[in-house]
Amino acid sequence: MRLSVVIPLLNERENLRPLYAQLKEAFSPVAEQLEIIFVDDGSTDGSAEGLREIAKEDANVRALILSRNFGHEAASTAGLDAAMGDAIVLMDADLQDPPQTVVQMIEAWKRGNQIVVAVRRKRHGESVFKKFTSWLFYRIFNYISDVPFPKDAGDFRLIDRSVLDALKQMREQDRFVRGLVAWTGFKTAKVEYDRPARHAGKTKYNPIKLFLLSLDVAVGFSTKPLRLATGLGFIVTLVSLEEATRILVEKIIWGIPLPGYALQTVGLFFLGGVQMLLLGVIGEYIGRIYRHSQNRPLYIVGERINDK
Repeated sequence: MRLSVVIPLLNERENLRPLYAQLKEAFSPVAEQLEIIFVDDGSTDGSAEGLREIAKEDANVRALILSRNFGHEAASTAGLDAAMGDAIVLMDADLQDPPQTVVQMIEAWKRGNQIVVAVRRKRHGESVFKKFTSWLFYRIFNYISDVPFPKDAGDFRLIDRSVLDALKQMREQDRFVRGLVAWTGFKTAKVEYDRPARHAGKTKYNPIKLFLLSLDVAVGFSTKPLRLATGLGFIVTLVSLEEATRILVEKIIWGIPLPGYALQTVGLFFLGGVQMLLLGVIGEYIGRIYRHSQNRPLYIVGERINDK
């Protein structure tokens, strides 16, 4: 079996050596051929130099140094595009994805599962807020998305070569690799693990990035936001007709004077807010069409180390 391990990273210099040591120890006994592909997504802490040193010592270590920061999803795609293994593992560089768990994933893969997802049982070293927002993200995604998605599972997973071949056909700009893997629909198994605390450095995901990722997921895997916009517009129309009818009855038939300035002001602001919301939803979909029509590459590799 040839195993490819894809590791996108951004400013993880302190984690590279410990991670490499764990990978070699865990994977060498289970893989006849092993390639480790690091993808540096525009790091500024010397991670690229650290990768050059490791690759110089081990010919099975490959590194792609992207020309700038293209984002985690694009970096993951770059590594997957370069992978040549029969089975491909995607994991982070912060040592929160234990290499030992991959041994269980390989066993599940050998039983005929083409996708093996690592599901977090416990999450050490994370704040209550981070745990709650992550929990909420997966539940909302499953509600919005047209594709079932494993809950509490990050990028850490193993995929078969057939899954990777399918992924390579999907070249949309606004990517969510986890969702794309789930969309393929191949036979899937789950492996639970306890996620340790980060070894060094800081997480690259903050609440704003998580919100933007949620927005990409909502727009990229469902048309429900458009349907919600349609439903909201329909409700506002009904409320407006009801209010117009009430004013007509009270003013013309019953002769009740209606100053109504406050009502009109509130109504105008409410209607304006709804219109801006609906335009924003439509704009997200149009923006995706625009970016896709530009046909730009998903990433640019500035340097290839030990490329084969």
